[in-house]
Parts: sequence; C-alpha cells; structure tokens
Amino acid sequence: MFTGLIEDIGKVARLDRAGAGARLVASCTLPLDEIRIGDSVAVNGACLTVVEKAAGNISFDVSPETVARTTIGKLRPGETVNLERALCLGDRLGGHLVSGHVDCIAVMCASREESGNRIISFRLPEKYSRYLMEKGSVAIDGISLTVNEISGDVFSVNIIPHTARETTLHLRRQGNEVNIETDLIGKYVERLLGPVRERCSNDISMELLAKNGFL
Repeated sequence: MFTGLIEDIGKVARLDRAGAGARLVASCTLPLDEIRIGDSVAVNGACLTVVEKAAGNISFDVSPETVARTTIGKLRPGETVNLERALCLGDRLGGHLVSGHVDCIAVMCASREESGNRIISFRLPEKYSRYLMEKGSVAIDGISLTVNEISGDVFSVNIIPHTARETTLHLRRQGNEVNIETDLIGKYVERLLGPVRERCSNDISMELLAKNGFL
C-alpha cells in the first residue's frame, strides 16, 4: 500500500524484455540499505517487487500483466520515473490510499497555466470514468492528486509548483501516456453492491412502486 507522495525521481538504466515480461533497472537516491529484496516499490504508480540492488540501482521483474496494463513496458533508458516505497504502519497518510494496481492508461489531452499552477486534462477509457468524482482522489503515475472536473471520459487536475518540481509531471506533454489508479473504495463498493443492484432491478415493478405509495 502507498500514499501517492513521491519519494524520489529515478532514471531508467535498462529495460530488458523477457517474452511478455521484462526486467527493469532504475537508478535512484532512495536509501538502499533500508530496502530489502522482496520489498514493494511503486514505479510510476505500479507496485513492483525489488529483486536486486547494487551501486545506486534497484531491479524489478515486471509481469506480463503489468507490461500490458501500464506504461512500464514502454520505458526507455534515460527516462525518469516516480518512486515511492511502501507505506509503513504509523506513517502519516498525506496523500490517499494507493494500492499500486494500475487500472488503465490515460492520455494527456490539454494543459494550461493558471496563477502559477498547471491545469492538466487527461482522457481515460470511458469504462473507468465512473470511478472518478469531483474532489475525489486519483493516482497519476503514482502521484496522489485531486480531481478538479470531469466531463465524460476527460478529467482535470491542478498541479501546484511543488508537485511539478518533485515529480515527473513537469515533463508531460500533450499526447503522453500516464498510469491511472482510481480510488479503490469506489471499486470495492461497486463489486459488493453489484448482486444487490441486479436483484433489486429485477424485482422492482410499477405494481410494487404503486403498492408502496411511490406512484
């Protein structure tokens, strides 16, 4: 589990494809003496497992599912990535609960400056837009952000100067792809209420509504 508060900006040293999966090596300034083999680190919002560390580099095995669902498989040497170590119990939760399980890829479709801030809009697959709400939380490349507005499959966020400096968002341009994780609470609620909603929709009739005084 993560908070969406980025600890470090790493740089891709190597991405070696292995069939449908990959091995990612990234340089970073994270305290490697505090990171153990098997620990979880969010890389651009995708939870990956540390399999090796040496001389300022950490290595991850990337599963075929992660390659297919995220932008990780498209990274090139020299590109920067947002890094965050897993949340420790007792830490302050400054962002929001982020699982590191990316839902989809979105495309940056607009950007403008406003009072020193940057307003960025993204277009995501329509089936995921229902999990967003105005003033709700969203993780973009692992960064905890607040949704400003939603219109169909497009949503916008406000990037303050500090967030721009401390993450890779200042490098994003129109047409760039980013990893999206929507608020996990909404997904669990939908999953749990699905059978109830389906049963209710089948049982409700005009006669039932009239009998109970709704008509």
